[in-house]
Amino acid sequence: MNRLVVGAHYGLKDWLAQRITGVIMAVYTLLMFAAVLGGAAASREAWQAFMGNGFIRFISFLFIVSLCYHAWVGVRDIWMDYMNSAAVRVTLHVLTLLALVGYAGWAVQIIWRL
Repeated sequence: MNRLVVGAHYGLKDWLAQRITGVIMAVYTLLMFAAVLGGAAASREAWQAFMGNGFIRFISFLFIVSLCYHAWVGVRDIWMDYMNSAAVRVTLHVLTLLALVGYAGWAVQIIWRL
């Protein structure tokens, strides 16, 4: 018997994506905490030098993408579960996606401006 899956499309992919992005964000947070304790934020110049490192920029970009994808999966599921009107749901999906892409672009611009 074929099972028809409807609703927020719960499944292994979304569950796994949220766990992986959560781990990435937790590791990044611990690295930043350690960097601040290690003196990376002792002065503006020290912070710019720290954030200017290519590896730090890469993991910061990875954090931003992970945060936005993590948020997208969670908010998308909320809209799918609680918005009965398809038109309202699609509108909220589009607005959420535009906001997250805009926030990601803005954050990347800030990182690359340093």
